[in-house]
Amino acid sequence: MAPLMNLVRLRGFPILQQLHLEERMLRTSSANWCIINDGTTSPAIVMGLSGKVAELVEAKSVLRDHIPVIRRFTGGGTVIVDQGTIFVTLICNKDDVSDVQPFPRPIMSWSGQLYGEVFKGLADFHLRENDYVFGDRKFGGNAQSITKHRWVHHTSFLWDYEVKNMSYLKLPTKAPEYRLTRDHTDFVCRMKEYLPRSEFIERTIKAIEAQFSVKSINLESTDIPSSSEFVHTTRLLTEQELLDACTIQT
Repeated sequence: MAPLMNLVRLRGFPILQQLHLEERMLRTSSANWCIINDGTTSPAIVMGLSGKVAELVEAKSVLRDHIPVIRRFTGGGTVIVDQGTIFVTLICNKDDVSDVQPFPRPIMSWSGQLYGEVFKGLADFHLRENDYVFGDRKFGGNAQSITKHRWVHHTSFLWDYEVKNMSYLKLPTKAPEYRLTRDHTDFVCRMKEYLPRSEFIERTIKAIEAQFSVKSINLESTDIPSSSEFVHTTRLLTEQELLDACTIQT
């Protein structure tokens, strides 16, 4: 019998709250969870756990335009997210996906096969290094966290993006090889050029149903502890941290 996967569908849920929820689901629950959040309220920059602000973000512009910068509980790179981003998170017990070794590369590879089903017949989909691409242009960025018995793999999909928002991100010093020296707008593409938003979400659920017994559940009816009862690793960076990054950058 296929393992149970609880599916929580959200729309416009703030990304900081979503990351807090995922962290609690990973660390306090023993269930498998899939969260699909169709867009987030307002633009925010999300960095990996060990990212350095001064190397990744144009701190002066971010402060001027009041763009929140979040350090999340998983590794991976830096993204700017907004209403045009679709978030898909998979939180699994390693015993429920026992053919996947609980290490970054095998989980990444498994996810690439899952989304290969989602995009089958639509475009030239590949997993390149840690990114999902059509051809050589990125549209999905991934990050993971692995605990003793569980792991989370989450993706921000660029269904659409605003070119001006890309200017808040610096060209990372550690970029994927296939990026070469392309700037953000030459390196990424919009999923909306390939399929409608709702079709992507439906295809994703269908691909998950091929491996799990999926049960839709309302966020209100989950038994996850409230955020006040849990100390999160994910946090909003302070104005002082951004000012310090400005000093380094000048």
